Amino acid sequence: MNNRSGLKVMTKLIGLVKPLTGFMVLAVIMGLIGHLCATFITVFGGYAVLELMGYDTPFTLTVIFASVIVFAVVRGLLRYAEQACNHFIAFRLLALIRDKVFGALRKLCPAKLEGKDKGNLISVITSDIELLEVFYAHTISPAMIALFFVIIMSCFIGSFHIALGAVALTAYLAVGIIIPVIMSRLSKDTGIKFRTKSGKLSSFVLDSLRGLSEILQYAAGGSRLKEMNEMTDELLADEEKMKRVSGINTAVTNTVILLFDIIMLFSAAFLLMNGRIGFDGVLIPVLALMSSFGPVVALANLGSTLQNTFAAGNRVLDILEETPVVEEVRGRKRVDFLGAGLKNVTFSYNEERILDSVSIDFPQNSVIGIEGKSGSGKSTILKLLMRFWDVNKGKVNISGTDIDKINTDNLRDMESFMTQETYLFHDTIKNNIKIAKLDASDEEIIEACKKASVHDFITKLPKGYDTDVGELGDAVSGGEMQRIGLARVFLHKAPFILLDEPTSNLDSLNEAVILKSLSEAAGGKTVVLVSHRQSTMRIADRVYSVKNILKSGRRQMVDEGY
Repeated sequence: MNNRSGLKVMTKLIGLVKPLTGFMVLAVIMGLIGHLCATFITVFGGYAVLELMGYDTPFTLTVIFASVIVFAVVRGLLRYAEQACNHFIAFRLLALIRDKVFGALRKLCPAKLEGKDKGNLISVITSDIELLEVFYAHTISPAMIALFFVIIMSCFIGSFHIALGAVALTAYLAVGIIIPVIMSRLSKDTGIKFRTKSGKLSSFVLDSLRGLSEILQYAAGGSRLKEMNEMTDELLADEEKMKRVSGINTAVTNTVILLFDIIMLFSAAFLLMNGRIGFDGVLIPVLALMSSFGPVVALANLGSTLQNTFAAGNRVLDILEETPVVEEVRGRKRVDFLGAGLKNVTFSYNEERILDSVSIDFPQNSVIGIEGKSGSGKSTILKLLMRFWDVNKGKVNISGTDIDKINTDNLRDMESFMTQETYLFHDTIKNNIKIAKLDASDEEIIEACKKASVHDFITKLPKGYDTDVGELGDAVSGGEMQRIGLARVFLHKAPFILLDEPTSNLDSLNEAVILKSLSEAAGGKTVVLVSHRQSTMRIADRVYSVKNILKSGRRQMVDEGY
Protein backbone atom coordinates (compact mmCIF):
# COMPACT_ATOMS: atom_id res chain seq x y z
CA MET A 1 0.00 0.00 0.00
CA ASN A 2 1.18 3.49 -0.83
CA ASN A 3 1.71 5.27 2.52
CA ARG A 4 0.77 8.79 1.51
CA SER A 5 0.91 11.56 4.09
CA GLY A 6 -2.35 12.70 5.66
CA LEU A 7 -2.07 16.04 3.84
CA LYS A 8 -1.59 14.32 0.48
CA VAL A 9 -4.56 12.01 1.08
CA MET A 10 -6.70 14.97 2.16
CA THR A 11 -5.69 16.98 -0.93
CA LYS A 12 -6.59 14.13 -3.28
CA LEU A 13 -9.90 13.47 -1.51
CA ILE A 14 -10.80 17.17 -1.68
CA GLY A 15 -10.04 17.06 -5.41
CA LEU A 16 -12.92 14.62 -5.84
CA VAL A 17 -15.35 17.29 -4.56
CA LYS A 18 -14.94 19.37 -7.74
CA PRO A 19 -18.23 18.22 -9.38
CA LEU A 20 -20.13 19.42 -6.28
CA THR A 21 -18.24 22.64 -5.54
CA GLY A 22 -21.42 24.76 -5.67
CA PHE A 23 -23.12 22.66 -3.00
CA MET A 24 -19.98 22.78 -0.84
CA VAL A 25 -19.86 26.60 -1.03
CA LEU A 26 -23.56 26.74 -0.10
CA ALA A 27 -22.96 24.44 2.89
CA VAL A 28 -20.07 26.61 4.10
CA ILE A 29 -22.12 29.81 3.85
CA MET A 30 -25.10 28.30 5.68
CA GLY A 31 -22.87 26.77 8.35
CA LEU A 32 -20.96 30.01 8.92
CA ILE A 33 -24.13 32.09 9.29
CA GLY A 34 -25.68 29.43 11.53
CA HIS A 35 -22.68 29.33 13.91
CA LEU A 36 -22.55 33.13 14.05
CA CYS A 37 -26.26 33.19 14.94
CA ALA A 38 -25.69 30.64 17.74
CA THR A 39 -22.77 32.63 19.15
CA PHE A 40 -24.50 35.99 18.95
CA ILE A 41 -27.52 34.71 20.87
CA THR A 42 -25.20 34.65 23.89
CA VAL A 43 -23.45 37.88 22.90
CA PHE A 44 -26.77 39.72 22.60
CA GLY A 45 -27.69 38.31 26.01
CA GLY A 46 -24.61 40.14 27.27
CA TYR A 47 -25.79 43.33 25.61
CA ALA A 48 -29.18 42.88 27.32
CA VAL A 49 -27.43 42.67 30.72
CA LEU A 50 -25.49 45.83 29.92
CA GLU A 51 -28.69 47.60 28.86
CA LEU A 52 -30.40 46.58 32.09
CA MET A 53 -27.38 47.82 34.08
CA GLY A 54 -27.67 51.23 32.43
CA TYR A 55 -24.68 51.01 30.08
CA ASP A 56 -24.91 52.51 26.63
CA THR A 57 -25.25 49.74 24.03
CA PRO A 58 -25.74 49.80 20.27
CA PHE A 59 -29.15 48.09 20.66
CA THR A 60 -32.36 48.57 22.59
CA LEU A 61 -33.88 45.72 24.60
CA THR A 62 -36.61 45.33 21.99
CA VAL A 63 -34.05 44.97 19.21
CA ILE A 64 -31.97 42.60 21.32
CA PHE A 65 -34.86 40.25 22.14
CA ALA A 66 -36.20 40.35 18.57
CA SER A 67 -32.72 39.63 17.24
CA VAL A 68 -32.27 36.68 19.64
CA ILE A 69 -35.52 35.14 18.39
CA VAL A 70 -34.46 35.64 14.77
CA PHE A 71 -31.01 34.19 15.49
CA ALA A 72 -32.55 31.10 17.13
CA VAL A 73 -34.92 30.44 14.21
CA VAL A 74 -32.26 31.09 11.56
CA ARG A 75 -29.76 28.93 13.46
CA GLY A 76 -32.18 25.99 13.53
CA LEU A 77 -33.10 26.28 9.86
CA LEU A 78 -29.54 26.77 8.63
CA ARG A 79 -28.20 23.96 10.83
CA TYR A 80 -30.65 21.56 9.24
CA ALA A 81 -29.98 22.90 5.73
CA GLU A 82 -26.20 22.74 6.22
CA GLN A 83 -26.30 19.13 7.46
CA ALA A 84 -28.67 18.14 4.64
CA CYS A 85 -26.36 19.77 2.10
CA ASN A 86 -23.23 18.18 3.59
CA HIS A 87 -24.79 14.72 3.61
CA PHE A 88 -26.07 15.17 0.07
CA ILE A 89 -22.50 16.01 -0.95
CA ALA A 90 -21.11 13.08 1.05
CA PHE A 91 -23.46 10.39 -0.25
CA ARG A 92 -23.37 11.73 -3.78
CA LEU A 93 -19.57 11.64 -3.68
CA LEU A 94 -19.58 8.14 -2.20
CA ALA A 95 -21.69 7.02 -5.16
CA LEU A 96 -19.25 8.72 -7.56
CA ILE A 97 -16.25 7.18 -5.77
CA ARG A 98 -17.82 3.71 -5.89
CA ASP A 99 -18.40 4.21 -9.60
CA LYS A 100 -14.77 5.27 -10.04
CA VAL A 101 -13.54 2.30 -7.97
CA PHE A 102 -15.56 -0.21 -9.99
CA GLY A 103 -14.32 1.45 -13.17
CA ALA A 104 -10.74 1.15 -11.90
CA LEU A 105 -11.27 -2.51 -10.95
CA ARG A 106 -12.62 -3.17 -14.43
CA LYS A 107 -9.44 -1.72 -15.95
CA LEU A 108 -7.20 -3.61 -13.54
CA CYS A 109 -8.96 -6.93 -14.10
CA PRO A 110 -7.81 -9.59 -14.56
CA ALA A 111 -4.04 -9.08 -14.52
CA LYS A 112 -3.71 -6.81 -11.47
CA LEU A 113 -6.48 -8.52 -9.49
CA GLU A 114 -5.38 -12.12 -9.98
CA GLY A 115 -4.40 -13.49 -6.58
CA LYS A 116 -5.73 -10.45 -4.70
CA ASP A 117 -7.63 -10.95 -1.45
CA LYS A 118 -11.29 -10.72 -2.44
CA GLY A 119 -12.35 -10.09 1.16
CA ASN A 120 -9.91 -7.19 1.39
CA LEU A 121 -11.29 -5.71 -1.84
CA ILE A 122 -14.82 -6.05 -0.46
CA SER A 123 -13.68 -4.22 2.67
CA VAL A 124 -12.30 -1.36 0.54
CA ILE A 125 -15.37 -0.90 -1.65
CA THR A 126 -17.81 -1.13 1.28
CA SER A 127 -16.57 -0.06 4.73
CA ASP A 128 -13.55 1.99 3.58
CA ILE A 129 -15.58 4.04 1.13
CA GLU A 130 -18.34 4.38 3.73
CA LEU A 131 -15.81 5.86 6.19
CA LEU A 132 -15.13 8.68 3.74
CA GLU A 133 -18.61 10.00 4.60
CA VAL A 134 -17.03 11.39 7.79
CA PHE A 135 -14.54 13.33 5.73
CA TYR A 136 -16.97 14.74 3.19
CA ALA A 137 -19.89 15.44 5.54
CA HIS A 138 -18.03 16.42 8.72
CA THR A 139 -14.55 17.63 7.73
CA ILE A 140 -14.30 19.78 4.60
CA SER A 141 -17.11 22.29 5.18
CA PRO A 142 -16.57 22.37 9.00
CA ALA A 143 -12.91 23.23 8.36
CA MET A 144 -13.84 26.05 5.98
CA ILE A 145 -16.56 27.25 8.36
CA ALA A 146 -14.10 27.25 11.26
CA LEU A 147 -11.55 29.26 9.23
CA PHE A 148 -13.96 32.08 8.37
CA PHE A 149 -15.61 31.93 11.78
CA VAL A 150 -12.26 32.32 13.57
CA ILE A 151 -11.39 35.36 11.45
CA ILE A 152 -14.75 37.03 12.12
CA MET A 153 -14.80 36.31 15.86
CA SER A 154 -11.16 37.29 16.38
CA CYS A 155 -11.87 40.61 14.68
CA PHE A 156 -15.06 41.12 16.71
CA ILE A 157 -13.35 40.38 20.04
CA GLY A 158 -10.28 42.33 18.93
CA SER A 159 -12.50 45.39 18.30
CA PHE A 160 -12.69 45.80 22.12
CA HIS A 161 -8.91 45.49 22.45
CA ILE A 162 -6.26 43.95 20.20
CA ALA A 163 -4.85 41.90 23.11
CA LEU A 164 -8.23 40.22 23.61
CA GLY A 165 -8.39 39.46 19.89
CA ALA A 166 -4.94 37.86 20.15
CA VAL A 167 -6.06 35.70 23.09
CA ALA A 168 -9.15 34.58 21.13
CA LEU A 169 -7.11 33.77 18.02
CA THR A 170 -4.58 31.79 20.08
CA ALA A 171 -7.42 29.86 21.73
CA TYR A 172 -9.00 29.00 18.38
CA LEU A 173 -5.68 27.89 16.88
CA ALA A 174 -4.87 25.76 19.93
CA VAL A 175 -8.22 23.98 19.90
CA GLY A 176 -8.74 23.78 16.13
CA ILE A 177 -5.21 23.04 14.88
CA ILE A 178 -2.63 22.27 17.57
CA ILE A 179 -4.71 19.70 19.47
CA PRO A 180 -5.86 17.81 16.32
CA VAL A 181 -2.26 17.66 15.03
CA ILE A 182 -0.97 16.33 18.36
CA MET A 183 -3.77 13.76 18.61
CA SER A 184 -3.16 12.70 15.03
CA ARG A 185 0.50 12.07 15.84
CA LEU A 186 -0.47 10.17 18.97
CA SER A 187 -2.60 7.90 16.77
CA LYS A 188 0.44 7.33 14.51
CA ASP A 189 -0.40 4.57 12.01
CA THR A 190 -3.04 2.88 14.18
CA GLY A 191 -5.76 3.83 11.70
CA ILE A 192 -3.89 2.26 8.78
CA LYS A 193 -3.22 -0.89 10.80
CA PHE A 194 -6.88 -1.07 11.81
CA ARG A 195 -8.18 -0.77 8.23
CA THR A 196 -5.59 -3.29 6.93
CA LYS A 197 -6.39 -5.83 9.66
CA SER A 198 -10.10 -5.28 9.10
CA GLY A 199 -9.60 -6.17 5.42
CA LYS A 200 -7.63 -9.30 6.34
CA LEU A 201 -10.33 -10.40 8.77
CA SER A 202 -12.96 -9.94 6.04
CA SER A 203 -10.88 -12.11 3.71
CA PHE A 204 -10.44 -14.76 6.39
CA VAL A 205 -14.18 -14.89 7.17
CA LEU A 206 -15.09 -15.05 3.46
CA ASP A 207 -12.54 -17.81 2.93
CA SER A 208 -13.90 -19.73 5.92
CA LEU A 209 -17.50 -19.47 4.69
CA ARG A 210 -16.56 -20.71 1.24
CA GLY A 211 -14.61 -23.63 2.69
CA LEU A 212 -17.12 -24.49 5.41
CA SER A 213 -17.75 -28.03 4.16
CA GLU A 214 -14.01 -28.81 4.11
CA ILE A 215 -13.58 -27.27 7.59
CA LEU A 216 -16.34 -29.53 8.93
CA GLN A 217 -15.07 -32.57 7.09
CA TYR A 218 -11.55 -32.33 8.49
CA ALA A 219 -12.57 -30.99 11.93
CA ALA A 220 -10.56 -27.82 11.37
CA GLY A 221 -13.20 -25.58 12.92
CA GLY A 222 -11.34 -25.18 16.21
CA SER A 223 -8.13 -23.95 14.62
CA ARG A 224 -9.98 -21.62 12.22
CA LEU A 225 -12.01 -20.20 15.12
CA LYS A 226 -8.87 -19.71 17.18
CA GLU A 227 -7.18 -17.85 14.33
CA MET A 228 -10.30 -15.73 13.77
CA ASN A 229 -10.43 -14.84 17.47
CA GLU A 230 -6.74 -13.87 17.44
CA MET A 231 -7.32 -11.58 14.45
CA THR A 232 -10.38 -10.10 16.16
CA ASP A 233 -8.42 -9.48 19.36
CA GLU A 234 -5.70 -7.65 17.41
CA LEU A 235 -8.39 -5.55 15.73
CA LEU A 236 -9.99 -4.75 19.08
CA ALA A 237 -6.60 -3.76 20.52
CA ASP A 238 -6.09 -1.24 17.70
CA GLU A 239 -9.64 0.05 18.12
CA GLU A 240 -9.03 0.44 21.87
CA LYS A 241 -5.96 2.56 21.12
CA MET A 242 -8.02 4.80 18.84
CA LYS A 243 -10.81 5.13 21.43
CA ARG A 244 -8.25 5.95 24.12
CA VAL A 245 -6.78 8.70 21.96
CA SER A 246 -10.32 9.96 21.29
CA GLY A 247 -11.00 10.14 25.04
CA ILE A 248 -7.73 11.97 25.68
CA ASN A 249 -8.60 14.32 22.83
CA THR A 250 -11.95 15.23 24.39
CA ALA A 251 -10.43 15.75 27.86
CA VAL A 252 -7.57 17.90 26.56
CA THR A 253 -9.91 19.97 24.36
CA ASN A 254 -12.31 20.73 27.21
CA THR A 255 -9.41 21.58 29.54
CA VAL A 256 -7.82 23.93 27.03
CA ILE A 257 -11.16 25.67 26.38
CA LEU A 258 -11.66 26.22 30.13
CA LEU A 259 -8.10 27.47 30.45
CA PHE A 260 -8.51 30.05 27.66
CA ASP A 261 -11.87 31.17 29.07
CA ILE A 262 -10.04 31.94 32.32
CA ILE A 263 -7.18 33.63 30.46
CA MET A 264 -9.67 35.80 28.56
CA LEU A 265 -11.44 36.72 31.82
CA PHE A 266 -8.20 37.69 33.60
CA SER A 267 -6.87 39.52 30.52
CA ALA A 268 -10.07 41.56 30.23
CA ALA A 269 -10.08 42.27 34.00
CA PHE A 270 -6.46 43.41 33.80
CA LEU A 271 -7.27 45.79 30.95
CA LEU A 272 -10.34 47.05 32.85
CA MET A 273 -8.26 47.81 35.95
CA ASN A 274 -5.78 49.71 33.79
CA GLY A 275 -8.55 51.73 32.17
CA ARG A 276 -7.95 50.30 28.72
CA ILE A 277 -11.51 49.01 28.32
CA GLY A 278 -14.89 49.43 30.01
CA PHE A 279 -17.06 46.78 31.64
CA ASP A 280 -18.61 46.00 28.28
CA GLY A 281 -15.08 45.16 27.08
CA VAL A 282 -14.96 42.48 29.78
CA LEU A 283 -18.44 40.97 29.53
CA ILE A 284 -18.91 40.79 25.75
CA PRO A 285 -15.47 39.34 24.80
CA VAL A 286 -15.66 36.74 27.59
CA LEU A 287 -19.18 35.68 26.59
CA ALA A 288 -18.22 35.73 22.90
CA LEU A 289 -15.22 33.45 23.47
CA MET A 290 -17.08 31.05 25.75
CA SER A 291 -19.91 30.62 23.23
CA SER A 292 -17.79 30.45 20.06
CA PHE A 293 -15.75 27.23 20.35
CA GLY A 294 -18.34 25.12 18.48
CA PRO A 295 -16.72 25.20 15.00
CA VAL A 296 -13.16 24.65 16.27
CA VAL A 297 -14.25 21.89 18.69
CA ALA A 298 -15.65 20.07 15.66
CA LEU A 299 -12.14 20.19 14.18
CA ALA A 300 -10.57 19.10 17.47
CA ASN A 301 -12.79 16.03 17.58
CA LEU A 302 -11.55 15.04 14.13
CA GLY A 303 -7.97 14.69 15.35
CA SER A 304 -8.54 11.21 16.77
CA THR A 305 -10.74 9.94 13.92
CA LEU A 306 -9.07 11.32 10.81
CA GLN A 307 -6.26 8.74 10.94
CA ASN A 308 -8.83 6.01 10.44
CA THR A 309 -10.55 8.02 7.71
CA PHE A 310 -7.27 8.84 5.94
CA ALA A 311 -6.25 5.16 6.16
CA ALA A 312 -9.50 4.25 4.42
CA GLY A 313 -8.93 7.02 1.86
CA ASN A 314 -5.39 5.75 1.29
CA ARG A 315 -6.68 2.26 0.47
CA VAL A 316 -9.33 3.65 -1.88
CA LEU A 317 -6.76 5.86 -3.65
CA ASP A 318 -4.49 2.83 -4.06
CA ILE A 319 -7.14 1.29 -6.31
CA LEU A 320 -7.98 4.53 -8.15
CA GLU A 321 -4.32 5.27 -8.89
CA GLU A 322 -3.23 1.71 -9.69
CA THR A 323 -1.82 1.47 -13.22
CA PRO A 324 -3.45 -1.32 -15.26
CA VAL A 325 -1.24 -3.88 -16.95
CA VAL A 326 -3.26 -3.53 -20.15
CA GLU A 327 -4.66 -0.17 -21.25
CA GLU A 328 -8.10 -0.12 -22.88
CA VAL A 329 -8.05 0.77 -26.58
CA ARG A 330 -10.62 3.16 -28.06
CA GLY A 331 -11.16 5.26 -31.17
CA ARG A 332 -9.76 2.78 -33.68
CA LYS A 333 -11.42 1.54 -36.86
CA ARG A 334 -13.59 -1.52 -36.30
CA VAL A 335 -12.05 -4.85 -37.31
CA ASP A 336 -13.94 -7.90 -38.61
CA PHE A 337 -12.69 -11.37 -37.71
CA LEU A 338 -10.73 -13.07 -40.51
CA GLY A 339 -8.49 -15.35 -38.45
CA ALA A 340 -5.92 -14.90 -35.70
CA GLY A 341 -2.38 -15.87 -34.82
CA LEU A 342 0.62 -15.69 -32.50
CA LYS A 343 4.02 -14.91 -33.97
CA ASN A 344 7.22 -15.48 -31.97
CA VAL A 345 5.39 -14.75 -28.73
CA THR A 346 7.35 -14.73 -25.47
CA PHE A 347 5.51 -14.18 -22.22
CA SER A 348 6.33 -14.27 -18.52
CA TYR A 349 4.36 -13.91 -15.30
CA ASN A 350 6.75 -11.69 -13.36
CA GLU A 351 10.04 -13.62 -13.51
CA GLU A 352 8.56 -16.97 -14.56
CA ARG A 353 8.77 -17.47 -18.32
CA ILE A 354 5.73 -19.34 -19.61
CA LEU A 355 6.02 -19.12 -23.40
CA ASP A 356 9.11 -18.69 -25.53
CA SER A 357 9.00 -17.76 -29.23
CA VAL A 358 5.63 -19.42 -29.79
CA SER A 359 4.03 -19.14 -33.23
CA ILE A 360 0.63 -20.59 -34.10
CA ASP A 361 -2.12 -19.75 -36.62
CA PHE A 362 -5.87 -19.91 -36.04
CA PRO A 363 -7.37 -19.83 -39.55
CA GLN A 364 -10.95 -18.76 -40.12
CA ASN A 365 -13.54 -21.58 -40.08
CA SER A 366 -11.34 -24.08 -38.26
CA VAL A 367 -11.07 -25.92 -34.95
CA ILE A 368 -7.59 -25.74 -33.44
CA GLY A 369 -6.70 -27.94 -30.48
CA ILE A 370 -4.01 -27.14 -27.92
CA GLU A 371 -2.90 -29.86 -25.52
CA GLY A 372 -0.20 -30.19 -22.91
CA LYS A 373 0.49 -30.85 -19.26
CA SER A 374 -0.95 -28.69 -16.49
CA GLY A 375 1.01 -25.46 -16.10
CA SER A 376 2.52 -25.69 -19.56
CA GLY A 377 0.93 -22.44 -20.77
CA LYS A 378 -2.19 -23.61 -22.62
CA SER A 379 -4.57 -21.31 -20.77
CA THR A 380 -2.07 -18.45 -21.05
CA ILE A 381 -2.36 -18.57 -24.84
CA LEU A 382 -6.12 -17.99 -24.59
CA LYS A 383 -5.65 -15.12 -22.13
CA LEU A 384 -3.16 -13.48 -24.49
CA LEU A 385 -5.68 -13.80 -27.33
CA MET A 386 -8.22 -12.08 -25.04
CA ARG A 387 -5.52 -9.47 -24.27
CA PHE A 388 -5.79 -9.93 -20.53
CA TRP A 389 -2.02 -9.43 -20.67
CA ASP A 390 0.29 -7.96 -23.28
CA VAL A 391 3.11 -10.14 -24.59
CA ASN A 392 6.74 -9.45 -23.68
CA LYS A 393 7.93 -10.09 -27.22
CA GLY A 394 6.31 -11.02 -30.51
CA LYS A 395 2.84 -10.25 -31.81
CA VAL A 396 -0.72 -11.43 -31.27
CA ASN A 397 -2.98 -10.48 -34.17
CA ILE A 398 -6.56 -10.75 -35.31
CA SER A 399 -7.28 -10.28 -39.00
CA GLY A 400 -3.65 -9.23 -39.40
CA THR A 401 -4.03 -6.36 -36.90
CA ASP A 402 -2.10 -6.37 -33.62
CA ILE A 403 -4.67 -6.80 -30.84
CA ASP A 404 -3.21 -3.85 -28.91
CA LYS A 405 -4.44 -1.71 -31.82
CA ILE A 406 -7.99 -3.10 -31.82
CA ASN A 407 -10.71 -1.37 -29.78
CA THR A 408 -11.22 -3.37 -26.59
CA ASP A 409 -15.00 -3.58 -27.00
CA ASN A 410 -14.49 -4.69 -30.62
CA LEU A 411 -12.10 -7.40 -29.45
CA ARG A 412 -14.55 -8.65 -26.81
CA ASP A 413 -17.37 -8.72 -29.40
CA MET A 414 -15.27 -10.96 -31.66
CA GLU A 415 -14.38 -13.43 -28.90
CA SER A 416 -16.22 -15.83 -26.61
CA PHE A 417 -14.03 -17.13 -23.80
CA MET A 418 -14.93 -19.95 -21.46
CA THR A 419 -12.51 -20.48 -18.56
CA GLN A 420 -11.87 -23.69 -16.64
CA GLU A 421 -14.06 -22.47 -13.77
CA THR A 422 -17.42 -21.03 -14.77
CA TYR A 423 -18.57 -18.33 -12.37
CA LEU A 424 -22.28 -18.13 -11.67
CA PHE A 425 -23.81 -15.05 -10.09
CA HIS A 426 -26.33 -15.36 -7.26
CA ASP A 427 -29.25 -15.06 -9.67
CA THR A 428 -31.51 -17.13 -11.87
CA ILE A 429 -30.22 -19.49 -14.55
CA LYS A 430 -31.76 -17.29 -17.23
CA ASN A 431 -30.03 -14.13 -16.01
CA ASN A 432 -26.74 -15.99 -15.63
CA ILE A 433 -26.90 -17.03 -19.26
CA LYS A 434 -28.14 -13.62 -20.48
CA ILE A 435 -24.93 -12.00 -19.24
CA ALA A 436 -23.49 -13.08 -22.60
CA LYS A 437 -26.20 -11.11 -24.43
CA LEU A 438 -28.36 -8.87 -22.26
CA ASP A 439 -31.07 -8.35 -24.89
CA ALA A 440 -31.36 -12.04 -25.77
CA SER A 441 -34.86 -13.43 -26.28
CA ASP A 442 -36.12 -16.54 -24.50
CA GLU A 443 -35.90 -18.44 -27.80
CA GLU A 444 -32.21 -17.53 -28.20
CA ILE A 445 -31.47 -18.63 -24.63
CA ILE A 446 -33.24 -21.95 -25.11
CA GLU A 447 -31.39 -22.54 -28.40
CA ALA A 448 -28.02 -21.87 -26.71
CA CYS A 449 -28.89 -24.21 -23.83
CA LYS A 450 -29.89 -26.98 -26.22
CA LYS A 451 -26.51 -26.68 -27.94
CA ALA A 452 -24.84 -26.88 -24.53
CA SER A 453 -26.91 -29.95 -23.62
CA VAL A 454 -28.34 -28.28 -20.53
CA HIS A 455 -31.89 -27.42 -21.65
CA ASP A 456 -33.42 -30.73 -20.52
CA PHE A 457 -31.83 -30.40 -17.08
CA ILE A 458 -33.16 -26.85 -16.66
CA THR A 459 -36.72 -27.71 -17.70
CA LYS A 460 -36.88 -30.42 -15.01
CA LEU A 461 -36.15 -27.89 -12.26
CA PRO A 462 -39.17 -26.62 -10.24
CA LYS A 463 -38.85 -23.07 -11.62
CA GLY A 464 -37.12 -23.94 -14.88
CA TYR A 465 -35.02 -21.08 -16.21
CA ASP A 466 -36.10 -18.91 -13.27
CA THR A 467 -34.39 -21.23 -10.77
CA ASP A 468 -31.86 -19.46 -8.54
CA VAL A 469 -28.41 -21.04 -8.77
CA GLY A 470 -27.45 -19.96 -5.23
CA GLU A 471 -24.25 -18.30 -4.11
CA LEU A 472 -21.27 -19.33 -6.27
CA GLY A 473 -23.63 -21.71 -8.12
CA ASP A 474 -24.01 -24.03 -5.12
CA ALA A 475 -27.41 -25.25 -6.35
CA VAL A 476 -25.96 -26.89 -9.48
CA SER A 477 -23.22 -29.45 -10.03
CA GLY A 478 -19.83 -28.77 -11.57
CA GLY A 479 -20.86 -30.35 -14.87
CA GLU A 480 -24.10 -28.37 -15.04
CA MET A 481 -22.20 -25.20 -14.20
CA GLN A 482 -19.80 -25.94 -17.06
CA ARG A 483 -22.65 -26.48 -19.51
CA ILE A 484 -24.24 -23.18 -18.45
CA GLY A 485 -20.88 -21.59 -19.24
CA LEU A 486 -20.99 -23.19 -22.69
CA ALA A 487 -24.53 -21.87 -23.18
CA ARG A 488 -23.14 -18.38 -22.61
CA VAL A 489 -20.55 -19.01 -25.32
CA PHE A 490 -23.19 -20.15 -27.81
CA LEU A 491 -25.45 -17.21 -26.94
CA HIS A 492 -22.67 -14.66 -27.47
CA LYS A 493 -22.37 -15.82 -31.12
CA ALA A 494 -18.82 -14.54 -31.51
CA PRO A 495 -16.81 -15.64 -34.57
CA PHE A 496 -13.78 -16.57 -32.42
CA ILE A 497 -14.48 -19.09 -29.65
CA LEU A 498 -11.85 -19.82 -26.97
CA LEU A 499 -12.58 -22.83 -24.76
CA ASP A 500 -10.41 -23.81 -21.81
CA GLU A 501 -11.14 -27.42 -20.76
CA PRO A 502 -14.82 -27.24 -21.80
CA THR A 503 -15.52 -30.91 -21.04
CA SER A 504 -13.35 -31.49 -17.96
CA ASN A 505 -16.36 -31.94 -15.63
CA LEU A 506 -18.51 -33.93 -18.05
CA ASP A 507 -19.03 -37.65 -18.44
CA SER A 508 -18.39 -39.38 -21.76
CA LEU A 509 -22.01 -39.13 -22.93
CA ASN A 510 -22.33 -35.40 -22.25
CA GLU A 511 -18.86 -34.82 -23.66
CA ALA A 512 -19.94 -36.43 -26.94
CA VAL A 513 -23.07 -34.22 -27.07
CA ILE A 514 -21.06 -31.06 -26.37
CA LEU A 515 -18.40 -31.94 -28.94
CA LYS A 516 -21.12 -32.54 -31.52
CA SER A 517 -22.59 -29.11 -30.76
CA LEU A 518 -19.15 -27.51 -30.96
CA SER A 519 -18.47 -29.20 -34.27
CA GLU A 520 -21.77 -27.93 -35.66
CA ALA A 521 -21.22 -24.45 -34.18
CA ALA A 522 -17.79 -24.30 -35.80
CA GLY A 523 -19.36 -23.69 -39.17
CA GLY A 524 -18.28 -20.15 -40.07
CA LYS A 525 -16.41 -19.77 -36.76
CA THR A 526 -12.91 -20.35 -35.42
CA VAL A 527 -12.69 -22.49 -32.29
CA VAL A 528 -9.58 -22.83 -30.10
CA LEU A 529 -9.95 -25.89 -27.90
CA VAL A 530 -7.65 -26.33 -24.90
CA SER A 531 -7.83 -29.71 -23.23
CA HIS A 532 -5.75 -32.52 -21.80
CA ARG A 533 -8.30 -35.11 -23.03
CA GLN A 534 -7.44 -36.91 -26.23
CA SER A 535 -11.16 -37.61 -26.77
CA THR A 536 -11.91 -33.88 -26.84
CA MET A 537 -9.32 -33.31 -29.54
CA ARG A 538 -11.01 -35.58 -32.08
CA ILE A 539 -13.09 -32.68 -33.47
CA ALA A 540 -9.98 -30.51 -34.03
CA ASP A 541 -8.73 -29.87 -37.56
CA ARG A 542 -5.20 -29.48 -36.20
CA VAL A 543 -3.70 -30.06 -32.77
CA TYR A 544 -0.71 -28.31 -31.26
CA SER A 545 1.09 -29.50 -28.15
CA VAL A 546 2.78 -27.24 -25.61
CA LYS A 547 5.87 -29.22 -24.67
CA ASN A 548 8.73 -28.49 -22.31
CA ILE A 549 12.16 -28.29 -23.89
CA LEU A 550 13.91 -29.71 -20.84
CA LYS A 551 17.44 -28.72 -21.84
CA SER A 552 16.61 -25.01 -22.02
CA GLY A 553 13.65 -25.01 -19.63
CA ARG A 554 11.53 -23.30 -22.29
CA ARG A 555 8.03 -24.03 -23.49
CA GLN A 556 7.33 -24.07 -27.23
CA MET A 557 4.56 -25.12 -29.58
CA VAL A 558 4.91 -28.40 -31.43
CA ASP A 559 2.56 -29.14 -34.33
CA GLU A 560 1.32 -32.67 -33.72
CA GLY A 561 0.02 -32.77 -37.27
CA TYR A 562 -3.35 -34.37 -36.54
